[in-house]
Amino acid sequence: MSKTNVDPLEKPRFYLEEDHHPESSTNLGFWLYLMSDCLIFAILFATYAVVGRNYAAGPSPADLFDLPLVAINTAMLLLSSITYGFAMLQMERNAKAETLFWLGVTGIFGAIFIGLELYEFIHLIHDGAGPSRSAFLSAFFTLVGTHGLHVTFGIIWLITLMVQVSMKGLIEANRRRLMCLSMFWHFLDVVWIGVFSFVYLIGVVG
Repeated sequence: MSKTNVDPLEKPRFYLEEDHHPESSTNLGFWLYLMSDCLIFAILFATYAVVGRNYAAGPSPADLFDLPLVAINTAMLLLSSITYGFAMLQMERNAKAETLFWLGVTGIFGAIFIGLELYEFIHLIHDGAGPSRSAFLSAFFTLVGTHGLHVTFGIIWLITLMVQVSMKGLIEANRRRLMCLSMFWHFLDVVWIGVFSFVYLIGVVG
């Protein structure tokens, strides 16, 4: 009875070997997350569309919103999207210091955006226009506040990545994380354009 010669150095194959693409799987998972976020904001926009004119004999958007201030805040977020783009360009050049610089500028613009949004909320509540005043204000605070929370988490994520890049450089894992944050940050910009147009602009002008 003959025996099959087995190379002791040969790797045992108990499964089918497959090529693993961590970048593709990470991007797919993150796109699925963004789609779930799209559904959340779609529901919030739909809710605002339904109850956004129920003022309960209280103030309307034209009475409350400071459109020039909101326009400045919008510019801060749009500029942060541009500076993040600069950071990604520097990442492609493998320029660590320049990448960190533009990420820092992006974080500053994001922090200004959150600061102005908090100022608006505090001002509205001080004037008696809190979320419990009417269905319109409840929907407004929920929609705008949810977006603000996303930007806040984005800034925390940004700072975390800056620390990781500082310590480990622009390794492949950090590049993937920066790409995911880029998609998230630009997604928040698109959502805010919708908020600015649908809530603020139409509310004041319409």
